[in-house]
Amino acid sequence: MSDSDASYKAHFSRFMAADPERLHMAAHSHHPWPDVAIDAHARCAEDATRLADRKWSYILEELFPAARRGIARVLSLPDQSSLAFGPNTHGFVLRLLSCLPTGAAPRILTTDGEFHSFTRQARRLEEEGLVAVTRVASAPFADFPARFAAAARSGPFDLAFFSYVFFESGYAVPDLAGLVEALAPHARLIAIDGYHGFMAVPSDLGGLAGRAFYVAGGYKYAMAGEGAAFLHVPPGQAMRPRDTGWFAAFESLHGAPEGAVSYATDGSRFMGATFDPAGVYRMRAVLDWLEELGVTVADIHARAHALQARFVEGLARLDLAALAPAHLVVPVSAPNRGNFLAFRTARAAHIARALAARNVYTDVRRDHLRFGFGLYHDEDDVERLCAILGEVLD
Repeated sequence: MSDSDASYKAHFSRFMAADPERLHMAAHSHHPWPDVAIDAHARCAEDATRLADRKWSYILEELFPAARRGIARVLSLPDQSSLAFGPNTHGFVLRLLSCLPTGAAPRILTTDGEFHSFTRQARRLEEEGLVAVTRVASAPFADFPARFAAAARSGPFDLAFFSYVFFESGYAVPDLAGLVEALAPHARLIAIDGYHGFMAVPSDLGGLAGRAFYVAGGYKYAMAGEGAAFLHVPPGQAMRPRDTGWFAAFESLHGAPEGAVSYATDGSRFMGATFDPAGVYRMRAVLDWLEELGVTVADIHARAHALQARFVEGLARLDLAALAPAHLVVPVSAPNRGNFLAFRTARAAHIARALAARNVYTDVRRDHLRFGFGLYHDEDDVERLCAILGEVLD
């Protein structure tokens, strides 16, 4: 499977047929859905019409546990009941923040490279003095773990929040368990944004499952679209989020609302309220499909890296100044990277517009032009991309 000559395009037939000339190079952003995800989306609607209110029994008793088992398998989590579902990662960020102590402004340790769902919220709270934030530069990457651990020692902190794979650069923390171990004495809560690692980079959370929260979802590499976010909650940490919805204690709904607000004893204590379950239908279908194919995350990661190497070789032959290998934020020689490549260039937005005019989709973050590689790509796509770049940047 890791051979990049293999093609899985037949499994994405409806996405491909919708626009046969499109070249989608943003698997790190909106990932195309395989056919099984589209079928699962329709099945969600069919179940709603067939079961009406009774659909929630199926969702809670069969769908959620099946999807949790698939996620736990991918992440090597010891217990699938540690997982909570929600419509987006921002909701989980809010619930984590709502666990922080009151009184003096809680201290947060984070980086300058976090995704907007955390960065924007933290900055807004910071504006009103509700939190005190220490930010560590993600670059230079070679010593990021040591610098982040050193900053933690200036604590204690109420929350340490960082990415496994940084969304702008693609840099992947090389020893996740080691960094969590270094943070643990100095941070009351530790949370990992795993979105750009989940289903892209092999991730074994078994050794840190009891200490760190982990948040990710289906929109990107899991190929399941929006509405399928999840949070791993360390077992035994009886957090009581102030931001809480009725799904956080579903089994007690029929009891009398007496005494303190109750919570579930597992990860679902971090769930919110009613949301569209279609994303979880799609997530389960994709995880089952990959298991049936025998395709692992390690396979997907190896395939992406092989295609990245071929892409960079093609660019080198073209000798394009704006996309020279020297402009890679994380070079292909660095093993600790995700499934996309980011080029730092002042022409990033111009190149993206030129590519869009040729029906080639990629994206820009500030001066970073990002190219993502997924299961639906093959070497023909890389050759075509290089040819188009040679024409638009000639």
